[in-house]
Amino acid sequence: MQEVYRLSIRQLTGPLRLGLILLLSALPAGLAALVVLTTGDEGLERDDFVNVVLNGLLVAGVLPLATMTLGTAAFGNELEDGTLANLSLMPLPRWQIALAKLLAALTICGPVIIAGGVATYLIGFGLEIRAVLSLAVALLLGTAAYSAIFAWTGLVTGRALAVSLLYVIIWEGVIGSLIRGVGYLSVRGYTLSILHGLDSAAFEPLGGQVISFPTALAGALLVTVAFYGLALLRLTRMDIP
Repeated sequence: MQEVYRLSIRQLTGPLRLGLILLLSALPAGLAALVVLTTGDEGLERDDFVNVVLNGLLVAGVLPLATMTLGTAAFGNELEDGTLANLSLMPLPRWQIALAKLLAALTICGPVIIAGGVATYLIGFGLEIRAVLSLAVALLLGTAAYSAIFAWTGLVTGRALAVSLLYVIIWEGVIGSLIRGVGYLSVRGYTLSILHGLDSAAFEPLGGQVISFPTALAGALLVTVAFYGLALLRLTRMDIP
C-alpha cells in the first residue's frame, strides 16, 4: 500500500496540477490582503468577510475546484495511460489500492487548502485560535468528502472533470444556494455547518444557512466512507484492460 501511495503522490504533484491548486488556494488570502490594504483599519465587516470570502470564495469555489483537480486524477490518470492494469496485478487487495489513492489526494490537497484558509482568516482578523482550528477541521473534512466523490467520478467516467464541474456548479452552487434543505446532501453545507458548529461566535453570519453540527459531521464522514466504498466497488467489478 505504501508503494501505491508514494506512486500516487508523485503522479499528483506534477508542476501544472500542483501550481493550479496553490494558485486557487491563494486567491482568498489575496482578496483578504487586497481589502485590508485598500480599506486600512476598517477592513471588511465580519459578516461580509465570512459570507463573501470564506463562504462564497473559499468553501464554495476553491475547496471543490482544488480538490476536483486532484481527486479526478487519482484514478483518471491510471485509466488514461493504461497503468491501472499494472496496479491490479500487484499483490494488494483492492481496498488498499483505493485507500492509497484517496489518501494521496487528501495528503496533497488538504494541507494546501487549510493553509490558504488559515492565512485568509489571519489576514482578516488576526490569530483567533478557536476560529483558526475550526476552519482547519472543517476544511479537512470537506476536502476528504470531496476527494472521495471525485476519486469515484474518475473511475466511472472518462469525462470526470466535466461531470464534477457540473456537479459543483449546479448542485453545490445553484441548487444549494436556492434550496436550504440541500444542505443535508451537500459537502458545502456540511463544511459550513461544521465551521459554525465548532465556533458559532466567530462564524455567526453562517447561522441562517447551516444545519445542525452533529448532522453535518455525520454527513461529511458518511459521504467520505460511502464514496470510498463506491470507488472500491467499481474498482473490484470493472474490467481492467
